Amino acid sequence: MRDGTTAPQTGLAQDSIPVEVDETGHSTDVEREDIGERIDSPFDPDLIEVQTRTPTVSLLLNRIRRGTIDLAPDFQRRAGIWTPKAQSRLIESLLLRITLPTLYAAEGEEDTWSIVDGVQRLSTIARFVSPESIDSDPLHLTGLEYLTEFNGSTFSDLPGRLQTRIEEAELVVLLIRRGTPEEVKFNIFARINTGGRALTHQELRHALIPGPARLFLQDLALSGAFGKATLGTVSPERMSDREMCLRFAAFVLAPPSEYTSGDLDDFLRRTMHRVNDMEPEDREKLRMQFVAAMEASHAVFGDHAFRKRFRHTGRRSPVNKALFESQSVTLSRYTPIEVERLRQRRRRVEEGFLDLMEDTDFFNAVSAGTGDVRKVRLRFGMLDDMIRGVLNA
Repeated sequence: MRDGTTAPQTGLAQDSIPVEVDETGHSTDVEREDIGERIDSPFDPDLIEVQTRTPTVSLLLNRIRRGTIDLAPDFQRRAGIWTPKAQSRLIESLLLRITLPTLYAAEGEEDTWSIVDGVQRLSTIARFVSPESIDSDPLHLTGLEYLTEFNGSTFSDLPGRLQTRIEEAELVVLLIRRGTPEEVKFNIFARINTGGRALTHQELRHALIPGPARLFLQDLALSGAFGKATLGTVSPERMSDREMCLRFAAFVLAPPSEYTSGDLDDFLRRTMHRVNDMEPEDREKLRMQFVAAMEASHAVFGDHAFRKRFRHTGRRSPVNKALFESQSVTLSRYTPIEVERLRQRRRRVEEGFLDLMEDTDFFNAVSAGTGDVRKVRLRFGMLDDMIRGVLNA
């Protein structure tokens, strides 16, 4: 422990670690993070260009068919999360001429729209009216509350007047125009709640930054190496798993010494673009680095990899994102021979890590304000010093 510091209250810290929850309120086994975000300067209102559009269902489906609406089908609020009954009730609302909630979208290249809020609604409508446009099975209406005579019906089974009613129904779309700066778009959409739950940062990145990075991060999160290192307990529901994979990529491509802004969200957005721009062989190289880092992390830290650990308790803590990035990226820079030596000295690594967790500076660096430049560099530096000390002992 450093001179002048006070060890954190480990028992209390362990018991009070907050976790992220999924849509059902269940634990994702990922520690809730405070990255200490702030807006250093207000945005110029003149840079914000928002339009309200009222396209018909028919026009929106034409856009989906042409590929000019990006539904981000593997987005957290993707098609398929709603039950058939919930989807049917939405169709019933259209048939009853009940106005649906506003859709939120961002305009991209060549007049494309990325749907940020409303993926389920549009996917449900497409599944019912034009299932082939989203490569889906047709929706058979079920559990209708008022139009019960149409239970079991598909779109083609409806009377022509009701088909027309759906096709000509107007939906309200709030469109953030292409010229609006990306950081402004993110700030606007970060204020939007869906069903009372705000979108996570990674959900926003996924929705607003299309490209190969989406599938790349999904592949990393679904890899056996990631599952083994995290004990398969990290829920994918709110994309925390993909954010952790993105953070690994971010600090591999730009080491902590190059992290200077203190804006972790912007740093990760830039990494998404960077991964999009990489050649396929470079993404494959990064993937191999990730797999090796996951294997090394499990070999060296065992079942407590990426988790806070405290003396005098055997309880396993949730995965901590700051520890995930610092442990995995740090170990990725060691040779296989060095990793094997660390594995053989795992008890020493454990003792060294327990000492770090009793150091107030390190504990704070992985607990609060984790996007702060000083704290990012401190946790990487202290962890690397500990590991080097074990190797050189």
